[in-house]
Amino acid sequence: MSTPMWKRVIARICEAFLALVFIAPLVWVVISSFSPQPGSAQSQGWGVNNYLTLFGYQDGLWKYLLNSIVVTLVAVVFSVVVCTLAGYSFSRFNYPGRNLGFMVTLSILMVPYASLLIPLMVWYKQIGLNDSLIGVGLVITLFQLPMSTFIMRNAFESIPKDMEEAAMVDGCNSFQALIKILVPVVKPSMVTVGLLAFLEAWNNFMIPLYLSSSSNATLPLTLVNMRQQTMGVIDYGATEAGVVILLIPTAILFLALQKYYVKGFMAGAVKG
Repeated sequence: MSTPMWKRVIARICEAFLALVFIAPLVWVVISSFSPQPGSAQSQGWGVNNYLTLFGYQDGLWKYLLNSIVVTLVAVVFSVVVCTLAGYSFSRFNYPGRNLGFMVTLSILMVPYASLLIPLMVWYKQIGLNDSLIGVGLVITLFQLPMSTFIMRNAFESIPKDMEEAAMVDGCNSFQALIKILVPVVKPSMVTVGLLAFLEAWNNFMIPLYLSSSSNATLPLTLVNMRQQTMGVIDYGATEAGVVILLIPTAILFLALQKYYVKGFMAGAVKG
C-alpha cells in the first residue's frame, strides 16, 4: 500500500526544515568568519584577516593543529584496536568474569569524566605522562571504551559463528579468523567507532585543559585562550575562523564515511 502524496509532501517539508535548522548555524559561522566585525582583525570590508590572526597566534596555528592531529590519531587507533579486540572477546569466548568485565566497562558511562581528571593528572605525573599528547589521547580512549565496546560486541554477535568455525577448519586460529574473516564483515562498525573517537578527540576541551600545558594545547583549547583580547573584549572573528577550521575535517570525514557510519550503528547498536 503506497503512502498518500500529501503525507510524502509533508515529510519532505519537515526534512527540509530540519536540514535548514542544522545547516543554518554552519553557514552563518562561515560567512561571519569573513565578514567585517568590530573588535576583530577584519573590522572593515570582507577578507581573511581573521584567519591570518588565527594562524599567527603565539607559536602558529600549525603547531596546535598538529597537537590535535596527534591526540586524535592516538584516540582513534587505540579505540578501534582495543574495542574491536574487546568486542570480539566478549562476544566469542566464555571465561570466568566475562559478563562482569563487560558490565564494568559499561559502568564507565555512569562516571562523570570530569571527576576523574584530577586523579588522572596526579597519576600521570607519577608515570611521566603529564603534559603528553599521547596521554591525552589515551584518556579520551578510556572514555570511548563503553559505547564503542558495546557497538563492537553486538556487531560480532550479529555474525553467525559458522563463518568463524569454517575458517578454523581450514587451519586458522582465532586471531587469524578475526583478521581474515570477521574484520571485513564488521568494518562499518569499526568505522563508526573510529568516527566517534575522532569527534570526541578533535573537539574535546576539558581533557586537554587539565592534562596539557599551553605549548601542547589542542586547537579547541587554543581557541579559548586566543579569543580574549585587551580589556576582556572577545575576538569573535578569530573565534569563528577557528570554528571553521575545526569544522572542515569533521564535515569531510562524515560525508565520506556516512554510509559506513549508518551501517555500523544499525549492526552494532540496534541488534542486541
